[in-house]
Amino acid sequence: MKNDQPIGVFDSGVGGLSIWKEIHQLLPNEASIYLADSLNAPYGAKDKQVIIDLSIKNTEILISRGCKLIVIACNTATTNAISYLRSHYNVPFIGIEPATKPAAIATNTKKIGILATKGTLVSELFINTSAKYRGGVEIIETIGEGLVPIIESGNLSDANELLKKYLTPMIDAGVDNIVLGCSHYPFLQEQIKKIVPANITIIDSGAAVARQTKNTLESLELTTSGHSPKIEFFTNSKIEVLDLFLERIGVENYESSYLKF
Repeated sequence: MKNDQPIGVFDSGVGGLSIWKEIHQLLPNEASIYLADSLNAPYGAKDKQVIIDLSIKNTEILISRGCKLIVIACNTATTNAISYLRSHYNVPFIGIEPATKPAAIATNTKKIGILATKGTLVSELFINTSAKYRGGVEIIETIGEGLVPIIESGNLSDANELLKKYLTPMIDAGVDNIVLGCSHYPFLQEQIKKIVPANITIIDSGAAVARQTKNTLESLELTTSGHSPKIEFFTNSKIEVLDLFLERIGVENYESSYLKF
């Protein structure tokens, strides 16, 4: 493995760009390849084996393009497939899962909300993680059905009514921390802040994933000191939607392309 090889990132669409942004801000000299599997979004409603198969497909594309580390920027893919991927491929994997622990530690009301996909909430990894905190904290789980397709369309304002439907019961229950358990959801954060009271903290896992990526590269001595890294983004759906989100997060000097996968 060479230090100048790229970091690979994949998600079930454009949502993982919220993770990619945090990684790039922390590691600006690292080249990267991003795969937006928008054609198969959302992963959250799919069976576990289908999620594993899609994750295998994405992983093999990134490995074939020389990635030195792969970030699974999808909660559903992480919670359902990361164990399989780590046991079958000789490349480091960084995953993302709902930030249950930080929310459980931070809560004063002893009530937290988690907004995520069905695939994440029913996964063995999430169930085992959340079980550690249920003794002292009430965890209110809500499936954000319909949100990912809206985000993938690029028309974020269409999510307002669904957000009110999903968040109001959490607010009424007295949560003081809400975890965004899907990498797509941070793109709705400004809308969410207009719905929830100011005393409720919104938590996502992007910064933590970026720190873990940096720590892993450093521990394996795989960081690069190069400049002007090559940044590539691929989608198997509408390139204009990918470009819209890249513009929203302020990406410059990149290549975006359609890729059949």
